[in-house]
Amino acid sequence: MANSQAIAQYLPFLRRYARAVTGSQASGDAYVAATLEALLADPKAMEGSSGPRAGLYRLFTKIWNSLSVNQMSGTADPGLPAEQRLTNITPRPRQAFLLLALEGFSEQDASYILDVDPMSLSALVDESGRELAAEIATDVLIIEDETFIAMDLEALVESLGHRVLGVARTHAEAISLAKRKRPGLILADIQLADGSSGLDAVNELLRTFEVPVIFITAYPERFLTGERPEPAFLIAKPFQPSMVSAIASQALFFERKAKQGQKRASA
Repeated sequence: MANSQAIAQYLPFLRRYARAVTGSQASGDAYVAATLEALLADPKAMEGSSGPRAGLYRLFTKIWNSLSVNQMSGTADPGLPAEQRLTNITPRPRQAFLLLALEGFSEQDASYILDVDPMSLSALVDESGRELAAEIATDVLIIEDETFIAMDLEALVESLGHRVLGVARTHAEAISLAKRKRPGLILADIQLADGSSGLDAVNELLRTFEVPVIFITAYPERFLTGERPEPAFLIAKPFQPSMVSAIASQALFFERKAKQGQKRASA
C-alpha cells in the first residue's frame, strides 16, 4: 500500500477539492472516505502514479466519475437566463478547472488525474472558462480586518464582474452590513484582529437568511479534518486570484443549483 504518512499529509487538500466538487462538506468527505476504503481494499490502486498526491486524486476521480449521476448535465440553451444556464455547467470541465486553479496541479498531473491527454485537458479548461463566464454577477460582502488583503479581495471580486457591498472588519460590522444589504456571496476571514470571529458572524447571519460563504484562513488544515462541522468552501492565505475565482464560481454554482431545485420542487 502507498505510504500511509504520504497519503495522510494530502488528505486535507483532497477534502478541500472534494468539497468544492460536490458543494458540501458531508458529500465531499464521504467521497474521500470511499477513496480511502478503495485504497485499503486494493493496495495496488495507486501503483504507477506520478506521485502519492496525484495518485490519490486520480483514485478519487475514478470513484466520483463512476456514478452516472455525477456526470449528468443538461444541454445548455444560450437563450436561457444565466442563472438557469449555470445549472448546466458540466462536471469534467469544472474538475479540470479546479485541479489547475484550486489545487495547483501541473497540466501533466491534471491530465493524469482525469485520464485524458493534454489536448483534451486544454479543451476542458477552455470549456470551463466559457461556461463559468455565463454566471450572473452578485453582491459580495467581504469580512476581513487586514486592510491590504481586503483591498486585494475587493479588486479581485470586482474584476470577476461582481459588486462589493462593503468591507466589514469586525463581527458587529459584518452583522450590520449583511442585514442591511443582503449579499449574494460572503468572503470571510475566520479570525479577525479584534478577537472576534468571522465564523461566528457568518453562523449568526445564516440563521436569518441563506447565502453561500467562502472562508479565508492562514491555517486551512485546522478546518479540513473531517471530524466536525467545517466550511465547504475554504481559501488559504496567501491566496492566488485563480483560487478565489475557482472557489467563488463553485460556491455560486451550487447555490444557484439548489435554488433551481427548490423552485422545481415547489412548482
